[in-house]
Amino acid sequence: MTSDTILTDEQKQYLEGFLSAVAARHGGPGNGAGSAPDVHRMAQDRFIAAGKKLTAEEEAKRKNHPLDMWDEISANVAAARAPKGIDIFRHKFFGLFYVAPAQDSFMCRLRIPNGIVTAHQFASLADLAERLGGGYVDVTTRANLQIREIQPSSVIELLMGIQEAGLTTRGAGADNIRNITGSPTAGIDAQELIDTRPLARALHYTILNHRELYGLPRKFNIAFDGGGRLSVLEDTNDIGFAAVRVTDGAAVAPGVYFRMYLGGITGQGGFARDAGVLLKPEECVGAAVAAVRVFIAYGDRIDRKRARLKYLIDDWGIERFMAEVEEELSFKPPRVPLDRCLPRGPLLKHGHIGVNKQKQKGMSYIGVALPVGRLSAAQMRGLAAIAEQFGSGTIRLTVWQNVILSDISDVKLPGARKAIEEIDLSAEASPIRGALVACTGNTGCKFAATDTKAQALYLAQYLESRVKLDAPLNIHLTGCPNSCAQHYVGDIGLLGVKVAQGDEMIEGYTVVVGGGAGTERSLAREVARDVPFADLADRLEALLRAYLAQRRGTESFHDFASRHSVDDLKTMFAAEPVL
Repeated sequence: MTSDTILTDEQKQYLEGFLSAVAARHGGPGNGAGSAPDVHRMAQDRFIAAGKKLTAEEEAKRKNHPLDMWDEISANVAAARAPKGIDIFRHKFFGLFYVAPAQDSFMCRLRIPNGIVTAHQFASLADLAERLGGGYVDVTTRANLQIREIQPSSVIELLMGIQEAGLTTRGAGADNIRNITGSPTAGIDAQELIDTRPLARALHYTILNHRELYGLPRKFNIAFDGGGRLSVLEDTNDIGFAAVRVTDGAAVAPGVYFRMYLGGITGQGGFARDAGVLLKPEECVGAAVAAVRVFIAYGDRIDRKRARLKYLIDDWGIERFMAEVEEELSFKPPRVPLDRCLPRGPLLKHGHIGVNKQKQKGMSYIGVALPVGRLSAAQMRGLAAIAEQFGSGTIRLTVWQNVILSDISDVKLPGARKAIEEIDLSAEASPIRGALVACTGNTGCKFAATDTKAQALYLAQYLESRVKLDAPLNIHLTGCPNSCAQHYVGDIGLLGVKVAQGDEMIEGYTVVVGGGAGTERSLAREVARDVPFADLADRLEALLRAYLAQRRGTESFHDFASRHSVDDLKTMFAAEPVL
């Protein structure tokens, strides 16, 4: 997608479909007397009437809408003052996270629909990160960017700079719909059924222009999978839309539709569940908004731990939830069993790294490996220049914390690869580094128990020097149970913990094994608790050596782990490595 603002016919169709879907219920979105009432206050009133006590966050949202605090933020900036108490939460509505005591500064998170930015925007963010932040950015597991080490006095200047670059932070944190993700190779993938970029963009702007879609009971994730070779982990989202092809005999006209999945939150033990319906592409944005409205009305406002869509569906069941969604729509999606849809095409596990052919003849994309998702400002400017010189000026972020440079003609590939190496990055990664995912860790997040990024790099170097893998492996390190790095869907997932050692508390990990998403969908199983980090590398080496010695032919680690019991895996993990 380019920076052009003219809507394509396809995008117009999606927007028209959304408007027709909600108009009957709400009299047109956000138009004077026809707009929706204060659905959040109505939901809160329901709990209060039942004698329940709202959470502190709900009380804060009830008192003043957090989007109305620009003057307060400006006053803090003028005084070079950090927020305190509940105002820390309210700042997150602007994408501003005050992360003390980990860092005495702000982190700023953006909104980048489908993870796609222009080279100009990327270079502008590099300048802002260098001038107002720590001189680097982190690519997140929602195909997004975070700028860190921002002083309180620089916050307004940063927000204005981001908006001047054509980007926004509005609703990037707190109780809002987070960055809308889509297939990272949308529009260039020969296997894809549909390009997700128009859908992600349409939903992004729908959210930005509907005030009632802010201030949900808790955060909310939405993703679109177009059926291509790269995963967007749509089944780990609160709402996941997965493209499918339907042939004759399915009670709908043959063609490409989306299945809707609901309630994914793998950090709390659940993938999204099939809602049982098929949606036309132009119906997806309306269906997403309808589901969010139901969550707004009935999601938990008294217990933050249960204030996610998963728990509402646990209480109600899919059928009741979908009945409420349909009340918000002007149409009823057809119920079609999954087995009436053609199976999804295969996923290329580390297809986000390296040179890969596009569906456009004579064109390729290059997936650039980033060390645990971090880029310096100089590297950002370098990537922007490479995208302009060799590609279409487009940079794609992925949920695997790397970047893709697309639309590079085959004759320009050698020059592009050389240019990437000249900024100390690479289009190649070992099977261990190809999907090495790490959250911010305790150097930048007060919730994290461990230094995930530094420890991920150490583990990768250690294992690469001792174990010669020939198949892709996904290792996910997350510093706390919030599971920003989604450790339960990694081949090996590591959850940071504090481990008692004598009179001290040292850094360590709980280890889970055998997770996967998409065609490998499964939650990893626990094989060890409270492993001191100093002991972890040897244990992982033992596990991987057991895999290489006992696998069947070219069997993947995921399949190997799946056919072994937890006790078998524990034995392998605890064994002394055989050199």
